[in-house]
Amino acid sequence: MDNLLSRITIDPQVCHGKPCVRGLRYPVETLLGLLSSGMSTDEVLEDYEDLERDDLLAVLAYAARLAQTRRIAAGT
Repeated sequence: MDNLLSRITIDPQVCHGKPCVRGLRYPVETLLGLLSSGMSTDEVLEDYEDLERDDLLAVLAYAARLAQTRRIAAGT
């Protein structure tokens, strides 16, 4: 997973410091939104030709890592 996570970069000069894929201007949140809307990996890759399959796996791995919170307070 760490190899995949190395594809996620954070640079204050790119997309206001949001986590992006390989320094490209594709924020993790945008790609997660596409995948969660029902687009398949192949559809995303067709629309964004400079992305690779491992980039989308990295986005999912990053989201999984963020989801490993200790706990979420009730009512928030």
